[in-house]
Amino acid sequence: MASCLGLYVGNNVIKYAKVSKEREKVKVESFGVKFYDNLEKTIDQIIEETYSYKIPISINLSEEIYNYFDMFAMLSNKDLSKAIKTEFEMYCGDQGYNPNVFETRYVASKNPQDKQKLKIIHIAANKIELTKKMQVLEKNKLTSIVPVSMEITNLIETKPKENCLIVNIEDNTTITTILDENVYHVDTFEDGCQEFLRKINLKENSMAKSYEILKNTTIYTSEGKELQEAELGYLEDVMPTLYNIVGNVRKIINESEERISKVYLTGTATLINNIDLYFQEYLSEIECEILKPYFINPTKDISIQDYIEVNSAISIALSGVGQGIQGINFKKQTFNEKIPDWLKIEVNPGKEKKGKLATSGWFTNDLGEKLDKTEISLLRTAVGLLILFVIYSCFAVLLQNQMEAKEEQAQDSISHTNAQIQLADSDKTKIDSRTNDYEDMIQNLQDLNDRIEDASKTRNNIPNLLNSIMYIIPENVQITSIKNPTDQHVIIEAQSNKYEQLGMFKAKLDTEMILTNVISTSGQQTDNLIKVTIEGDLYWP
Repeated sequence: MASCLGLYVGNNVIKYAKVSKEREKVKVESFGVKFYDNLEKTIDQIIEETYSYKIPISINLSEEIYNYFDMFAMLSNKDLSKAIKTEFEMYCGDQGYNPNVFETRYVASKNPQDKQKLKIIHIAANKIELTKKMQVLEKNKLTSIVPVSMEITNLIETKPKENCLIVNIEDNTTITTILDENVYHVDTFEDGCQEFLRKINLKENSMAKSYEILKNTTIYTSEGKELQEAELGYLEDVMPTLYNIVGNVRKIINESEERISKVYLTGTATLINNIDLYFQEYLSEIECEILKPYFINPTKDISIQDYIEVNSAISIALSGVGQGIQGINFKKQTFNEKIPDWLKIEVNPGKEKKGKLATSGWFTNDLGEKLDKTEISLLRTAVGLLILFVIYSCFAVLLQNQMEAKEEQAQDSISHTNAQIQLADSDKTKIDSRTNDYEDMIQNLQDLNDRIEDASKTRNNIPNLLNSIMYIIPENVQITSIKNPTDQHVIIEAQSNKYEQLGMFKAKLDTEMILTNVISTSGQQTDNLIKVTIEGDLYWP
C-alpha cells in the first residue's frame, strides 16, 4: 500500500492530508488545517500527529510561471525538448529573465483545433524558492513538489469529450481548463482568499478567527430576502473579490473555442455558504458545483465539507502515490531515492547494541552476538552474489541503453524525414494559396484600371455639356437646375414665358447630338412662366 502526506502551504495556513492507495482504492487517513508562525515547527507537528515519519511527503509549488507553445506533433522527444527549451529562452529574452535561474517542466496534450500540433504547457519555478522548500523538509522524506493547478484534476473523473473548468480559490485563484480529459490551459489571478481574509483579519486581529468567520459567512442571491445591515456581516469584504473572480471565469468561458459544460469550485472560498449558487446565478447557462473528491464517502463523524476544505492537500498527496499527471515533479530525486526500498539495507536498526561487539556492525547478529564461520561464509556468499547481480544488471542496462539509443536515432531520422515531407506539403499549399491570391490581385488591378479609364472618358462630359448648351439655348429660356444622377443620364429643369422657346431648346439638344434619348414633360405654367423637365443621356462618341 502506497502512502503520502500532502501539504498545501499558503500564507499563514497549512492544509494537510495523509492519503493511502491500494490498487484503485484511495483512502484519506487523516487531514486538517493549521495556522503557523514558524513553518518548520508546524510541519514537524503535523508529521508527528499523522505519524508520517517515514512516508513520502509532497508539497505544493508556488509562484510558478506558465507559458504555452504549439509544437509539431511529429517531432521526436529529443527534438521536442530542444524546441521547447528554445521557445522558453526566447520568452526569457523578451522578459529580461535569466533562464538559468528557473527549473522547468512541461506537459504535452492534444490540440483540439489542429491535430498536427501539440499544445505544450510549460511550467517554470525559481530555483531559490525550490531550495527553500527543500530546506524546510530536508530531515523528512520529501519526494515531490508539484503545481496544485495541475494536480487538482486528480479529484475528478472526467468523461471523453467533456470540457470543464476547475476554479481553485486559495490565496490566489487558478482556473484550470480541461478539454477532452486533458489539461489545456491554466490561468492565474491575484484575486483570491488572501484579499478578503486580510480585510477580515484587520478587524479581528486573528487569522484563525477570520477563517472561522469565513465558514459562517452566507451569500444571499438576488432571489433572497432584502438584508438588514446587521445581516451583511463581512460580505462587504468578500463580495468584490468574488465578483472579480466570476468575471474572470465568464471571460474564459466566452473566449474558449470549445464549449464548457461544467465549472467546479474548490479552495478555501468554498467554505462560504451558497458560493456555488452565487456562481450559478452569474453563469446560468453552465452547471456549477462544489468539487467533491470522487472517491470520498462521507461518514457520520466527518462531513463532505471537511474533506472539501483540504482538497488542495488531497490532490497533492495523490500525486505522491503515483496518481495524476506525470513529469511535473520539481523535486529532483537523489540516487538513494531511486533505489527501491526492498534493496536498501538498514545498518544497526532498532535499539543501540551494548558491549564491544556493538561497535562492529558487520559480523554480529540481531542479538549482538558474534557470527560463527558458517554464518560469515553464507554472508560473504550472499554479498558476492549481490555484487555479481549488480554488475550483470549494470551491463544489461548499458547494453539496453545503447540499443534504445540506436533505435531512437533511427526513429529520429524517420521523424525528421516525415517532418520534412510535411513541411514540403505545407509549402506547396502555401504557394498554391499565394498563386490564387496573386491572380485575385491582378484581376482587381485590371478592374480598377477599367474603372479609371471609364472615369477618364466621362470626366469632361459635364463641362462639354454646359459649353454646348451655352451656344444653343434660346434667349428667353432659363435653366434652373441640371442634375447628373448617373454617369450618363442628365436631368435639366428649364423655364420660359414662351412654350415654343422651350420646344426649340429641346429640339436643339436632340438634333445637335448634345443629348440622346431626349424626353420632356408637357410643361407646367405658373405666374406666366412655363416650366419643363428635359431628360436625356450624354452623347458618347
